Formats: sequence, C-alpha cells, structure tokens
Amino acid sequence: MSDPLTPYGNRPMVTPIVHAVNYEYRDFEVLRKITDGEIDGYTYHRDDNPTVRAVEKKIAALEEAEDCVVCTSGMAACTLVYLTYLKAGDHLILFHDTYGAHYKVSLILERLGVEITWLNADESSRLDQYVKTNTAMIFLETPTNPLCKVIDIAAARRAADCSGARLIVDNTFATPYHQHPIALGAHLVVHSATKALGGHNDLMAGAIAGPKEDYDKLWFTRQAIGATLDAYSASLLERGIKTFALRAERMAANAQAVAEHLRGHPRVRRFSYPGLGDDPGHTVATKQMHNGFGGMMAFDVGETQEDAKKFISALKVVCHAVSLGSTESLICIPYLTTMLYLPLERRTTFGVQSNTVRLSIGIEPVEQILEDLDQALNVV
Repeated sequence: MSDPLTPYGNRPMVTPIVHAVNYEYRDFEVLRKITDGEIDGYTYHRDDNPTVRAVEKKIAALEEAEDCVVCTSGMAACTLVYLTYLKAGDHLILFHDTYGAHYKVSLILERLGVEITWLNADESSRLDQYVKTNTAMIFLETPTNPLCKVIDIAAARRAADCSGARLIVDNTFATPYHQHPIALGAHLVVHSATKALGGHNDLMAGAIAGPKEDYDKLWFTRQAIGATLDAYSASLLERGIKTFALRAERMAANAQAVAEHLRGHPRVRRFSYPGLGDDPGHTVATKQMHNGFGGMMAFDVGETQEDAKKFISALKVVCHAVSLGSTESLICIPYLTTMLYLPLERRTTFGVQSNTVRLSIGIEPVEQILEDLDQALNVV
C-alpha cells in the first residue's frame, strides 16, 4: 500500500493536506494490518490523519520525546492528560500560577471525584510537603503564566516520586527552544501549539509529548472524545515549526533587551523576567533553560488599572491582544483577560494585580519595540 504522502516515491517539500475523513481499503488483509498496528495506515480522521501525524513527529523531535499527540487546543491537550490519568479519589496538585482556564477544568474534575490542592509557585520549593499518598499528578508551568515565576522541574520530579505521581509540565512559555522538561524529569510535556510553535495567530492546536506508551493511552482518549486536529490547522502548524527556532531566538534576544531597558523605568514596578540576574527565578532558570530565557515578561504599570490601560492604549507597535509567542508583540492585562476564568477573589491571590501587564515580545526590530514602550509609558 503506497504512502498517501508520497504516492510517487519522492517526498514533497510541504506535507500534503489530506482532508479525507475516511479511507478505502484495498482488501480485508490491509484493514486487519492497519487495525492490528502491523502497518501504518489510516481508517477515519477521528483516529488519525497523515498531515496531523507528520506534525506530531516534528513536535516530538523538538521535545526530544518518543512521540506526540496533537489535538484541537492547548486546553484540550491538558484535559486529555487529566482524563487519561486521573480517577475518582486521586489527588492533583495545581498552581495558581497557571493559565486561568484550568480553574474551569478543575471544577469538572472535582465533580468527578478528584481532590485538588492549589499552590502558589512561590511554594514550589516545599512541594514535597503537599504530596499525599493518593497524589497522582503534579501539573505545572514554568515560567508561569502570567508572572513568569520559575519552578525547578527536577525538584518537582523528586516530589512527584514520593507518591509515584506523574509530573506534567506545560512548556508553552519556555518553548522547546529554551527548555526540555522531559530531560529534567517530566513524564509528559504539554503545549498550546497555538502560541510559539504555530507563531502566526492563525491556528489553534494543542500537543502532548512523551513516551510511546503514553502516546497510546492519550491517543485512546483523543479518539474517544473526538479531539483530533483538522488537517489544515496541522499544515499551518508544520509551516510554523519550520521557522520556530529563528523566531524563538529573535524573541528571546528582543525580550532580554526590553527587560534590561524597562526594569529601572520609574513608571514600571515589580518587573519579572527570568533572564535578569536579580530575578528570583534566575538561578533555577539558568540551570534548566538554554539559548536565552524566552519572550515572556510581566510587570506592573503605575499605581492603578487606569494607568495600565492608558499605557496599553498609547502603544502603536505592540498590539493589545491575548495569546502569546507570535511574530507580533502582544500585551494584555491578565486581570481583565486570561484571569477572567477565575472568581474576582482568586485573581490576585498569587500576585497578579489589576495593573499587571503581560508582554509577549515578537520579532519586530527591537528599537521599534523600545521606542513604542517608552512613548506609551510617558503618558502614564
């Protein structure tokens, strides 16, 4: 049976977009071999797709993992992990310093009988004190969203081992250009591939990278709930990955310059970027990150939310938008956007203030970014 991606024996420079929902079998023996896993083949899009499979292998290579499951969004990827490995009676450790939509998922998990402990990333050095005999999973981001705090992955793995828990690391902020969590002890790595892997604000996807045996388990859950990515989005994601390293390198260099420029500004307070020598997470970040420290930073503007709004409204190069890791520099007030999933009383429990801004640095000439930030801060 010929490979649908290479029907003539030579390889196209771009993986073909296979829109087929189902596939005709040459005979029943071919069907048997495919369903028994003896040969690569495809039966139905909810199971697998050639274009999707091609990008899964590329992400696995980036994360130095055996395999990868791609699905419809970053939160779909997280939910796949939760549904695959947690059951009633299990204990899950989450951090407040995690994308706000996890709060909604946590409400569903609690209804299903999962016990959840929420920690501040500042407590991560004492993580082992919160592990119980029924702790089945520790889920963390590092650097965290949105305050860019750094959690020691190797130390988190040691804490997880106290109960045989799985350690899941969301690597969206760091990206595999700067950090390889599996090498540091993570069992699985999760991505919102919508962000830096895609990089162009034109697709939504999630990814989970890890061992082959976990691919099989996660594939089962994805197939069961129907969260397989469409072929066109997979093609866009593969295209983004082709320039990923170039973009990540430029973003990190720009971010370092921006951080060094802004941290002493009189209208900027509580600046957080792990690439700065005096950042609380710098020592751990230096140990577990490489090729720079990524393109994400957070800081407080002025004294009030109105100060932050004035600043953002005056920007001309940096775009006021959610998401991150794109070619354009993006800025938002998490209290009004990514934290909307949280009750008001929980939005500030771990350090986010109403005037905190999250800045995702893009690939524009750094001089343009610095000039834009300076002129906007002058109106505050």
